[in-house]
Amino acid sequence: MDNHPASSLPDAVRGHWADRWAPASVRPYLRLARMERPIGWWLLLLPCWWSAALAALAGGKPWPNPGYCVLFLIGAVAMRGAGCTYNDIVDRDLDARVERTRQRPLPSGQAGLKGAVIFLTLQCAVGLAVLLQFNDFAIATGFASLGIVALYPFMKRFFWMPQIVLGLAFAWGALMGWAAAFGSLSWTALALYLASIAWVVGYDTIYALQDIEDDEIAGIKSSARFFGDHVKLGVAFCYALTLGFMSLALRLSKEAGPISYAGLGVFALHLAWQVWHIDRNDGEGALRIFRSNRDAGLILFAALAFDCFY
Repeated sequence: MDNHPASSLPDAVRGHWADRWAPASVRPYLRLARMERPIGWWLLLLPCWWSAALAALAGGKPWPNPGYCVLFLIGAVAMRGAGCTYNDIVDRDLDARVERTRQRPLPSGQAGLKGAVIFLTLQCAVGLAVLLQFNDFAIATGFASLGIVALYPFMKRFFWMPQIVLGLAFAWGALMGWAAAFGSLSWTALALYLASIAWVVGYDTIYALQDIEDDEIAGIKSSARFFGDHVKLGVAFCYALTLGFMSLALRLSKEAGPISYAGLGVFALHLAWQVWHIDRNDGEGALRIFRSNRDAGLILFAALAFDCFY
């Protein structure tokens, strides 16, 4: 019997299939991959889809390459799970000292270290199989992200803004969609990458508000602690950078039309709504705002995709 229900993890989706239908012996590994918290792979996926849509616009295509979009989806689920598994292996001692994370599979004893390493290897194998479907330049671009991914879990121990390193990794898809389409990069893709990094730093600062007290006790550094009482201003600055670089990416693409800019406008309104509702003392509210970034990102992707068609 599974003695560690996902309800003990406050940011898990209640009633998720990974906790209702998966065999009890498998559930700890699905939780290592955060399968019951799908927002993570959505946020990893969306810059890939933005990039694929922007590449389609620049290339005069009627829509983003659907095969690539499916591959990005599979890769995002696999590599987000691998990243979380790796992060939990590295952080297993720290997680035991934080209220929200001490029920994760490794610190709670639901999964063993050896099993976690095997599971990590399997997920990486899926990610590699996906990556190998692209051109040589895109494959090399994908491999180039591994150093950043490996570095991230250690940053919270000594760097006050580990979210920047997370952004460098989580935004990498903004390069991948363009690289897959053209076999090269451009200033458009780099502007989109910078926009995505700023977006990640902004939304993960909101996410970190849930742990701010425990992080202070455990000595874990985060942008939420760094900004302190000025967290709204800090997130607003990150989102302003997001919109500025996103506007630059659309302009550099030379093919973005009114639909793309209208979508960016709605995206901007959503980000403004998030900043307005941030409450440093409301962890549950911070989680709701953080999760809403999936909808914000999908709005922008839909606009870019429709702009291709029209």
